[in-house]
Formats: sequence, C-alpha cells, structure tokens
Amino acid sequence: MTLSAAVLETPDPRALAAFYRALLGWPVVEDGPTWVMLRPDLGAGLSFQQAPDYVRPTWPTADGAQQMMAHLDIRVDDLDAAVAYAVESGATVAEFQPQDGVRFCLDPDGHPFCLFIEGA
Repeated sequence: MTLSAAVLETPDPRALAAFYRALLGWPVVEDGPTWVMLRPDLGAGLSFQQAPDYVRPTWPTADGAQQMMAHLDIRVDDLDAAVAYAVESGATVAEFQPQDGVRFCLDPDGHPFCLFIEGA
C-alpha cells in the first residue's frame, strides 16, 4: 500500500488548492470543480474535496465546537520568513501558540497547520 494524499474538505477546492500551491510550490496534478490534487515530485500529495456543509474547526479546541480532525506539519528553514509568507498567501497566525519553535497557523478555510524548524 502507498499513501496517495491527505485530503482536506472545503467549500471551494480550487481556492484552497491555490493557497496551498502558493505555500508549498507543488503543481496541480488533478483539477476539477469538486476535487483538486497537488503533488510534489516525490511522495504523497494533498487533495481538496468539495464539502458544501463544511464547518470551520475551532482552534484551540472548545467544548461543543467543531474539532479539528488533523493538522499539517510543514518543515521550514526560516520560521519568521515562512510565517510572513504564509500570511501573505492568505493564512492567519493562530492566537493560541502551544509551543516554542512552532507557529500554529490557519489556512483560509480554518484548517490548522504548523510551521516548524527541524530540531527546534
């Protein structure tokens, strides 16, 4: 078995794929109105599936609110520059930051992702 991709639900697959394409620099390998896939040269990709009833997760988690199901970890070389680029691309930096050396961010649909430096 081989993992093909992680899939994020979204009301607008093309818009969210455009955000991650800018952030990661990965090319689009499948592009449809309800499904878009990005994939690097090697390894698993990241897909975006239309979910008209999508509900933004709450971060940090709160009782009775939509919980995050997963988050992405993205290794970077320069944390401050990566955070600035993510924000320029459409992310927001989460108000709650649970650990040093990692920046918890939210994509335009509210999916959480962490930017980190290896070993930090």
